[in-house]
Amino acid sequence: MSTLLAATTYDVAAVRADFPVLGREIGGKPLVYLDNASSAHKPRQVLDAERAFVEQHYSNVHRGVHTLSQEATDAYEASRERVARFLHAPDAHEVVFTKNATEAYNLVAYSFGNAAAGSRFALGPGDEVCVTEMEHHSNLVPWQMLCERTGATLRWIPLTDDGRLDLADLESLVNERTKLLAFVHVSNILGTENPVDVLVARARQVGALTLLDGAQSAPHQPVDVTALGVDFFVLTGHKMLAPSGVGVLWGRRELLDAMPPFMGGGSMIEVVRMTGSTYAPAPERFEAGTPVISQAVALAAACDYLDGVGLDRIAAHEHALTGRLLDGVRDLPGVSVIGPDTLEKRGAAVSFAIDGVHPHDVGQSLDELGIAVRVGHHCAAPVCRRYGVPATTRASSYLYNTEAEIDVLLEGIVTVQRFWGR
Repeated sequence: MSTLLAATTYDVAAVRADFPVLGREIGGKPLVYLDNASSAHKPRQVLDAERAFVEQHYSNVHRGVHTLSQEATDAYEASRERVARFLHAPDAHEVVFTKNATEAYNLVAYSFGNAAAGSRFALGPGDEVCVTEMEHHSNLVPWQMLCERTGATLRWIPLTDDGRLDLADLESLVNERTKLLAFVHVSNILGTENPVDVLVARARQVGALTLLDGAQSAPHQPVDVTALGVDFFVLTGHKMLAPSGVGVLWGRRELLDAMPPFMGGGSMIEVVRMTGSTYAPAPERFEAGTPVISQAVALAAACDYLDGVGLDRIAAHEHALTGRLLDGVRDLPGVSVIGPDTLEKRGAAVSFAIDGVHPHDVGQSLDELGIAVRVGHHCAAPVCRRYGVPATTRASSYLYNTEAEIDVLLEGIVTVQRFWGR
Protein backbone atom coordinates (compact mmCIF):
# COMPACT_ATOMS: atom_id res chain seq x y z
CA MET A 1 0.00 0.00 0.00
CA SER A 2 1.09 3.58 -0.61
CA THR A 3 2.23 5.68 2.31
CA LEU A 4 -0.51 8.06 1.17
CA LEU A 5 -3.01 5.99 3.12
CA ALA A 6 -1.79 7.54 6.35
CA ALA A 7 -2.62 11.01 5.10
CA THR A 8 -5.94 12.77 5.60
CA THR A 9 -5.54 14.85 2.45
CA TYR A 10 -4.14 14.00 -0.95
CA ASP A 11 -0.39 13.82 -0.37
CA VAL A 12 1.12 13.88 -3.84
CA ALA A 13 4.66 13.84 -2.41
CA ALA A 14 3.91 10.50 -0.72
CA VAL A 15 2.54 9.13 -3.98
CA ARG A 16 5.57 10.31 -5.93
CA ALA A 17 7.87 8.56 -3.47
CA ASP A 18 6.44 5.25 -4.69
CA PHE A 19 7.61 5.85 -8.29
CA PRO A 20 11.38 5.48 -8.75
CA VAL A 21 11.44 7.00 -12.24
CA LEU A 22 10.19 10.35 -11.00
CA GLY A 23 13.58 11.01 -9.44
CA ARG A 24 15.23 11.09 -12.87
CA GLU A 25 16.63 14.10 -14.65
CA ILE A 26 16.47 14.67 -18.41
CA GLY A 27 19.29 16.82 -19.76
CA GLY A 28 19.97 18.13 -16.27
CA LYS A 29 16.31 19.05 -15.72
CA PRO A 30 13.92 17.24 -13.34
CA LEU A 31 11.67 14.87 -15.27
CA VAL A 32 8.14 16.23 -15.75
CA TYR A 33 6.22 13.25 -17.07
CA LEU A 34 2.98 14.34 -18.76
CA ASP A 35 2.54 11.45 -21.20
CA ASN A 36 0.25 9.36 -19.02
CA ALA A 37 -2.51 8.95 -21.60
CA SER A 38 0.00 6.96 -23.61
CA SER A 39 1.44 4.91 -20.74
CA ALA A 40 1.83 5.40 -17.00
CA HIS A 41 4.76 4.62 -14.74
CA LYS A 42 4.80 1.84 -12.17
CA PRO A 43 5.02 2.13 -8.37
CA ARG A 44 7.37 -0.05 -6.36
CA GLN A 45 4.41 -2.01 -5.01
CA VAL A 46 3.51 -3.22 -8.50
CA LEU A 47 7.12 -3.87 -9.48
CA ASP A 48 7.68 -5.83 -6.27
CA ALA A 49 4.52 -7.91 -6.71
CA GLU A 50 5.48 -9.03 -10.20
CA ARG A 51 9.09 -9.67 -9.20
CA ALA A 52 8.09 -11.76 -6.18
CA PHE A 53 5.73 -13.86 -8.27
CA VAL A 54 8.28 -14.50 -11.01
CA GLU A 55 11.08 -15.23 -8.56
CA GLN A 56 9.18 -17.56 -6.22
CA HIS A 57 5.94 -18.83 -7.78
CA TYR A 58 6.15 -18.72 -11.55
CA SER A 59 4.98 -21.70 -13.58
CA ASN A 60 2.44 -22.25 -16.31
CA VAL A 61 -1.12 -22.20 -15.08
CA HIS A 62 -3.97 -24.72 -15.11
CA ARG A 63 -3.62 -28.51 -15.33
CA GLY A 64 -0.24 -28.72 -13.57
CA VAL A 65 -0.25 -30.79 -10.36
CA HIS A 66 3.07 -29.65 -8.92
CA THR A 67 3.26 -26.99 -6.25
CA LEU A 68 4.52 -24.10 -8.41
CA SER A 69 1.83 -24.64 -11.02
CA GLN A 70 -0.86 -24.70 -8.37
CA GLU A 71 0.53 -21.53 -6.77
CA ALA A 72 0.70 -19.79 -10.13
CA THR A 73 -2.83 -20.87 -11.01
CA ASP A 74 -4.13 -19.62 -7.69
CA ALA A 75 -2.36 -16.26 -8.17
CA TYR A 76 -3.63 -15.91 -11.75
CA GLU A 77 -7.24 -16.67 -10.84
CA ALA A 78 -7.02 -14.45 -7.76
CA SER A 79 -5.95 -11.65 -10.11
CA ARG A 80 -9.07 -12.24 -12.18
CA GLU A 81 -11.18 -11.93 -9.05
CA ARG A 82 -9.32 -8.75 -8.07
CA VAL A 83 -9.98 -7.12 -11.43
CA ALA A 84 -13.65 -8.08 -11.18
CA ARG A 85 -13.86 -6.30 -7.83
CA PHE A 86 -12.07 -3.27 -9.28
CA LEU A 87 -14.74 -3.06 -11.99
CA HIS A 88 -17.58 -3.94 -9.60
CA ALA A 89 -18.37 -6.88 -11.86
CA PRO A 90 -20.74 -9.47 -10.37
CA ASP A 91 -18.80 -12.51 -11.62
CA ALA A 92 -15.04 -13.06 -12.01
CA HIS A 93 -15.78 -15.36 -14.96
CA GLU A 94 -16.77 -12.21 -16.85
CA VAL A 95 -13.14 -11.05 -16.85
CA VAL A 96 -11.05 -12.15 -19.84
CA PHE A 97 -7.32 -11.40 -19.80
CA THR A 98 -5.85 -10.19 -23.09
CA LYS A 99 -2.45 -8.81 -23.99
CA ASN A 100 -3.83 -5.25 -24.38
CA ALA A 101 -6.96 -3.28 -25.17
CA THR A 102 -6.45 -3.71 -28.91
CA GLU A 103 -6.65 -7.48 -28.61
CA ALA A 104 -9.84 -7.12 -26.59
CA TYR A 105 -11.60 -5.13 -29.33
CA ASN A 106 -10.39 -7.59 -31.95
CA LEU A 107 -11.59 -10.48 -29.81
CA VAL A 108 -15.13 -9.15 -29.90
CA ALA A 109 -14.90 -8.21 -33.59
CA TYR A 110 -13.66 -11.64 -34.67
CA SER A 111 -16.21 -13.37 -32.47
CA PHE A 112 -18.91 -11.43 -34.29
CA GLY A 113 -17.33 -12.37 -37.60
CA ASN A 114 -17.10 -16.06 -36.64
CA ALA A 115 -20.70 -16.31 -35.44
CA ALA A 116 -23.03 -18.74 -37.18
CA ALA A 117 -25.87 -17.43 -39.31
CA GLY A 118 -28.88 -16.61 -37.18
CA SER A 119 -26.77 -15.98 -34.08
CA ARG A 120 -27.19 -12.78 -32.11
CA PHE A 121 -23.59 -11.97 -33.07
CA ALA A 122 -23.83 -12.75 -36.78
CA LEU A 123 -23.36 -9.82 -39.16
CA GLY A 124 -24.13 -9.49 -42.83
CA PRO A 125 -25.33 -7.07 -45.49
CA GLY A 126 -27.99 -4.81 -44.05
CA ASP A 127 -26.56 -4.90 -40.54
CA GLU A 128 -24.70 -1.95 -39.05
CA VAL A 129 -21.98 -1.21 -36.53
CA CYS A 130 -21.82 2.29 -35.07
CA VAL A 131 -18.80 4.04 -33.54
CA THR A 132 -17.88 7.68 -32.97
CA GLU A 133 -15.59 10.03 -34.83
CA MET A 134 -13.35 10.37 -31.76
CA GLU A 135 -12.37 6.70 -31.45
CA HIS A 136 -8.83 5.48 -30.96
CA HIS A 137 -7.78 3.44 -33.98
CA SER A 138 -7.98 0.28 -31.87
CA ASN A 139 -11.73 0.82 -31.46
CA LEU A 140 -12.22 1.79 -35.10
CA VAL A 141 -10.08 -0.34 -37.41
CA PRO A 142 -11.35 -3.71 -36.07
CA TRP A 143 -14.92 -2.67 -36.86
CA GLN A 144 -13.91 -1.43 -40.31
CA MET A 145 -12.30 -4.81 -40.94
CA LEU A 146 -15.35 -6.65 -39.57
CA CYS A 147 -17.67 -4.75 -41.88
CA GLU A 148 -15.40 -5.47 -44.85
CA ARG A 149 -15.48 -9.19 -44.03
CA THR A 150 -19.21 -9.43 -43.48
CA GLY A 151 -20.74 -6.82 -45.77
CA ALA A 152 -22.15 -4.88 -42.83
CA THR A 153 -22.10 -1.06 -42.82
CA LEU A 154 -20.04 1.10 -40.48
CA ARG A 155 -21.60 4.34 -39.29
CA TRP A 156 -20.31 6.93 -36.86
CA ILE A 157 -21.49 9.73 -34.60
CA PRO A 158 -19.80 13.00 -35.66
CA LEU A 159 -18.10 15.65 -33.56
CA THR A 160 -19.10 19.17 -32.72
CA ASP A 161 -16.71 22.08 -33.09
CA ASP A 162 -16.02 22.06 -29.34
CA GLY A 163 -15.01 18.41 -29.19
CA ARG A 164 -18.26 16.79 -28.08
CA LEU A 165 -20.40 14.16 -29.75
CA ASP A 166 -23.06 15.58 -32.03
CA LEU A 167 -26.11 13.58 -30.97
CA ALA A 168 -28.60 15.39 -33.19
CA ASP A 169 -28.95 12.36 -35.48
CA LEU A 170 -28.44 9.67 -32.84
CA GLU A 171 -31.78 8.00 -33.56
CA SER A 172 -30.95 7.54 -37.23
CA LEU A 173 -27.33 6.51 -36.63
CA VAL A 174 -28.25 3.93 -33.97
CA ASN A 175 -31.28 2.20 -35.40
CA GLU A 176 -32.97 -1.18 -35.76
CA ARG A 177 -30.17 -2.36 -38.08
CA THR A 178 -27.45 -1.57 -35.53
CA LYS A 179 -25.95 -4.71 -34.00
CA LEU A 180 -23.21 -3.02 -31.96
CA LEU A 181 -22.48 0.48 -30.67
CA ALA A 182 -18.77 0.78 -29.72
CA PHE A 183 -17.62 4.04 -28.19
CA VAL A 184 -14.98 5.57 -25.97
CA HIS A 185 -15.68 6.53 -22.38
CA VAL A 186 -13.03 9.29 -22.24
CA SER A 187 -11.26 10.39 -25.42
CA ASN A 188 -7.49 9.93 -25.44
CA ILE A 189 -6.99 12.99 -27.68
CA LEU A 190 -9.81 15.40 -26.80
CA GLY A 191 -10.28 14.50 -23.15
CA THR A 192 -14.04 14.42 -23.69
CA GLU A 193 -16.08 12.23 -21.34
CA ASN A 194 -19.02 10.86 -23.27
CA PRO A 195 -22.63 10.51 -22.04
CA VAL A 196 -22.68 6.74 -21.50
CA ASP A 197 -26.24 6.76 -20.16
CA VAL A 198 -27.65 8.44 -23.26
CA LEU A 199 -25.82 6.18 -25.69
CA VAL A 200 -26.60 2.97 -23.81
CA ALA A 201 -30.27 3.91 -23.53
CA ARG A 202 -30.52 4.41 -27.29
CA ALA A 203 -28.75 1.13 -28.00
CA ARG A 204 -31.13 -0.72 -25.71
CA GLN A 205 -34.12 0.81 -27.47
CA VAL A 206 -33.08 -0.82 -30.73
CA GLY A 207 -31.63 -4.05 -29.29
CA ALA A 208 -27.98 -3.25 -30.06
CA LEU A 209 -25.10 -4.43 -27.91
CA THR A 210 -22.68 -1.87 -26.45
CA LEU A 211 -18.91 -1.90 -26.02
CA LEU A 212 -17.25 0.82 -23.95
CA ASP A 213 -13.57 1.71 -24.35
CA GLY A 214 -12.39 2.35 -20.81
CA ALA A 215 -8.66 2.66 -21.48
CA GLN A 216 -8.71 6.33 -20.41
CA SER A 217 -11.35 6.05 -17.68
CA ALA A 218 -10.46 2.97 -15.62
CA PRO A 219 -7.07 4.40 -14.51
CA HIS A 220 -8.55 7.73 -13.45
CA GLN A 221 -12.01 7.34 -11.96
CA PRO A 222 -14.20 4.71 -10.29
CA VAL A 223 -15.76 2.31 -12.79
CA ASP A 224 -18.85 0.20 -12.12
CA VAL A 225 -19.65 -1.87 -15.18
CA THR A 226 -23.03 -2.86 -13.79
CA ALA A 227 -24.07 0.74 -13.19
CA LEU A 228 -22.77 1.80 -16.62
CA GLY A 229 -25.14 -0.71 -18.20
CA VAL A 230 -22.82 -1.68 -21.05
CA ASP A 231 -22.39 -5.18 -22.44
CA PHE A 232 -18.61 -5.08 -22.86
CA PHE A 233 -15.91 -2.95 -21.21
CA VAL A 234 -12.23 -2.79 -22.13
CA LEU A 235 -9.18 -1.59 -20.20
CA THR A 236 -5.42 -1.90 -20.60
CA GLY A 237 -2.96 -2.43 -17.78
CA HIS A 238 -0.06 -0.22 -18.82
CA LYS A 239 -2.14 2.96 -18.52
CA MET A 240 -3.14 2.09 -14.93
CA LEU A 241 0.25 1.41 -13.27
CA ALA A 242 0.59 -2.22 -14.46
CA PRO A 243 3.19 -3.47 -16.95
CA SER A 244 2.60 -3.64 -20.66
CA GLY A 245 1.32 -6.93 -22.03
CA VAL A 246 -1.98 -7.22 -20.15
CA GLY A 247 -5.47 -5.95 -20.89
CA VAL A 248 -9.00 -6.91 -19.93
CA LEU A 249 -12.23 -7.56 -21.73
CA TRP A 250 -15.18 -7.59 -19.37
CA GLY A 251 -18.39 -8.95 -20.82
CA ARG A 252 -21.75 -10.05 -19.54
CA ARG A 253 -21.54 -13.76 -18.69
CA GLU A 254 -24.41 -14.80 -20.92
CA LEU A 255 -22.83 -13.04 -23.88
CA LEU A 256 -19.35 -14.46 -23.36
CA ASP A 257 -20.75 -17.97 -23.02
CA ALA A 258 -22.62 -17.58 -26.31
CA MET A 259 -19.77 -15.99 -28.30
CA PRO A 260 -17.57 -18.17 -30.54
CA PRO A 261 -13.85 -18.15 -29.69
CA PHE A 262 -11.37 -15.68 -31.09
CA MET A 263 -8.34 -17.98 -31.39
CA GLY A 264 -7.91 -21.74 -31.28
CA GLY A 265 -5.26 -23.71 -29.43
CA GLY A 266 -4.38 -24.94 -25.98
CA SER A 267 -6.30 -24.02 -22.83
CA MET A 268 -9.44 -22.87 -24.65
CA ILE A 269 -10.70 -26.36 -25.44
CA GLU A 270 -13.03 -28.85 -23.81
CA VAL A 271 -12.74 -32.00 -25.97
CA VAL A 272 -10.42 -32.33 -28.98
CA ARG A 273 -10.72 -35.06 -31.61
CA MET A 274 -9.31 -35.23 -35.10
CA THR A 275 -12.82 -34.70 -36.41
CA GLY A 276 -13.52 -31.58 -34.36
CA SER A 277 -13.35 -29.86 -31.00
CA THR A 278 -15.57 -28.35 -28.38
CA TYR A 279 -14.65 -25.26 -26.41
CA ALA A 280 -14.30 -24.38 -22.75
CA PRO A 281 -16.75 -21.94 -21.17
CA ALA A 282 -15.81 -18.30 -20.73
CA PRO A 283 -13.36 -16.92 -19.87
CA GLU A 284 -11.05 -19.83 -20.76
CA ARG A 285 -12.38 -20.11 -24.31
CA PHE A 286 -10.93 -16.65 -25.04
CA GLU A 287 -7.50 -17.25 -23.44
CA ALA A 288 -5.85 -19.61 -25.91
CA GLY A 289 -2.25 -20.58 -25.21
CA THR A 290 -0.11 -19.55 -22.27
CA PRO A 291 -1.81 -16.48 -20.80
CA VAL A 292 -0.39 -13.25 -19.42
CA ILE A 293 0.42 -14.73 -16.03
CA SER A 294 2.89 -12.43 -14.29
CA GLN A 295 1.35 -9.39 -15.96
CA ALA A 296 -2.08 -10.30 -14.56
CA VAL A 297 -0.57 -10.62 -11.08
CA ALA A 298 0.95 -7.16 -11.47
CA LEU A 299 -2.38 -5.77 -12.72
CA ALA A 300 -4.04 -7.01 -9.53
CA ALA A 301 -1.36 -5.18 -7.54
CA ALA A 302 -2.08 -2.03 -9.57
CA CYS A 303 -5.76 -2.36 -8.68
CA ASP A 304 -4.77 -2.60 -5.02
CA TYR A 305 -2.65 0.52 -5.34
CA LEU A 306 -5.29 2.59 -7.11
CA ASP A 307 -8.02 1.55 -4.70
CA GLY A 308 -5.64 2.23 -1.81
CA VAL A 309 -5.06 5.79 -2.93
CA GLY A 310 -8.73 6.15 -3.84
CA LEU A 311 -9.98 6.69 -7.37
CA ASP A 312 -12.33 9.45 -6.22
CA ARG A 313 -9.33 11.28 -4.77
CA ILE A 314 -7.26 10.64 -7.88
CA ALA A 315 -10.05 12.02 -10.07
CA ALA A 316 -10.34 15.15 -7.92
CA HIS A 317 -6.55 15.69 -7.97
CA GLU A 318 -6.40 15.35 -11.76
CA HIS A 319 -9.43 17.62 -12.13
CA ALA A 320 -7.55 20.40 -10.33
CA LEU A 321 -4.43 19.88 -12.46
CA THR A 322 -6.45 19.91 -15.66
CA GLY A 323 -8.21 23.11 -14.65
CA ARG A 324 -4.87 24.74 -13.94
CA LEU A 325 -3.55 23.71 -17.35
CA LEU A 326 -6.66 24.84 -19.23
CA ASP A 327 -6.65 28.20 -17.43
CA GLY A 328 -2.96 28.65 -18.18
CA VAL A 329 -3.27 27.81 -21.86
CA ARG A 330 -6.25 30.11 -22.18
CA ASP A 331 -4.03 33.01 -21.09
CA LEU A 332 -1.34 32.25 -23.69
CA PRO A 333 -1.77 34.01 -27.05
CA GLY A 334 -1.27 31.77 -30.05
CA VAL A 335 -2.08 28.54 -28.16
CA SER A 336 -5.39 26.77 -28.66
CA VAL A 337 -6.93 23.68 -27.09
CA ILE A 338 -8.19 20.99 -29.45
CA GLY A 339 -11.26 19.69 -27.64
CA PRO A 340 -13.28 20.96 -24.67
CA ASP A 341 -11.62 23.94 -23.03
CA THR A 342 -13.65 23.68 -19.82
CA LEU A 343 -13.69 21.09 -17.04
CA GLU A 344 -17.23 19.96 -17.76
CA LYS A 345 -17.30 16.22 -18.55
CA ARG A 346 -13.64 15.90 -19.48
CA GLY A 347 -10.61 13.88 -18.49
CA ALA A 348 -6.98 14.83 -17.94
CA ALA A 349 -5.70 14.62 -21.52
CA VAL A 350 -5.30 18.11 -23.00
CA SER A 351 -4.31 18.46 -26.65
CA PHE A 352 -3.18 21.84 -27.90
CA ALA A 353 -1.64 23.58 -30.90
CA ILE A 354 0.85 26.44 -31.01
CA ASP A 355 0.44 28.75 -33.97
CA GLY A 356 3.22 28.31 -36.50
CA VAL A 357 5.06 25.53 -34.65
CA HIS A 358 4.71 21.89 -35.66
CA PRO A 359 3.84 19.62 -32.72
CA HIS A 360 6.96 17.51 -33.33
CA ASP A 361 9.08 20.64 -32.83
CA VAL A 362 7.08 21.46 -29.72
CA GLY A 363 7.67 17.99 -28.29
CA GLN A 364 11.40 18.02 -28.96
CA SER A 365 11.81 21.50 -27.51
CA LEU A 366 9.88 20.57 -24.37
CA ASP A 367 11.97 17.42 -23.99
CA GLU A 368 15.08 19.61 -23.78
CA LEU A 369 13.42 21.19 -20.74
CA GLY A 370 12.79 17.77 -19.16
CA ILE A 371 9.07 17.77 -20.07
CA ALA A 372 7.66 14.58 -21.59
CA VAL A 373 4.52 15.09 -23.68
CA ARG A 374 3.09 13.18 -26.64
CA VAL A 375 2.92 14.55 -30.18
CA GLY A 376 1.21 13.20 -33.28
CA HIS A 377 -2.32 12.10 -34.10
CA HIS A 378 -2.49 9.91 -30.97
CA CYS A 379 -3.96 6.98 -32.92
CA ALA A 380 -7.00 9.16 -33.60
CA ALA A 381 -6.20 10.53 -37.04
CA PRO A 382 -9.85 11.25 -37.97
CA VAL A 383 -10.03 13.68 -35.05
CA CYS A 384 -7.05 15.67 -36.31
CA ARG A 385 -8.61 15.67 -39.77
CA ARG A 386 -11.91 16.89 -38.33
CA TYR A 387 -10.23 19.91 -36.70
CA GLY A 388 -7.87 20.68 -39.56
CA VAL A 389 -4.58 20.04 -37.76
CA PRO A 390 -1.80 17.65 -38.83
CA ALA A 391 -1.19 16.60 -35.23
CA THR A 392 -1.38 17.96 -31.71
CA THR A 393 0.76 18.22 -28.62
CA ARG A 394 -0.88 16.35 -25.74
CA ALA A 395 -0.18 16.77 -22.03
CA SER A 396 -1.86 14.26 -19.74
CA SER A 397 -1.52 14.23 -15.96
CA TYR A 398 -2.01 11.43 -13.47
CA LEU A 399 -2.04 10.74 -9.75
CA TYR A 400 1.65 11.63 -9.26
CA ASN A 401 1.77 14.94 -11.13
CA THR A 402 1.84 18.29 -9.32
CA GLU A 403 0.65 21.84 -9.81
CA ALA A 404 4.29 22.89 -10.01
CA GLU A 405 4.77 20.56 -12.98
CA ILE A 406 1.79 22.11 -14.76
CA ASP A 407 3.42 25.49 -14.25
CA VAL A 408 6.71 24.16 -15.65
CA LEU A 409 4.83 23.02 -18.75
CA LEU A 410 3.17 26.43 -19.19
CA GLU A 411 6.54 28.13 -18.85
CA GLY A 412 7.93 25.62 -21.33
CA ILE A 413 5.27 26.52 -23.89
CA VAL A 414 6.27 30.18 -23.62
CA THR A 415 9.91 29.19 -24.08
CA VAL A 416 8.98 27.20 -27.18
CA GLN A 417 7.14 30.18 -28.63
CA ARG A 418 10.12 32.45 -28.02
CA PHE A 419 12.57 29.94 -29.50
CA TRP A 420 10.53 29.53 -32.66
CA GLY A 421 9.83 33.24 -32.91
CA ARG A 422 6.10 33.05 -32.38
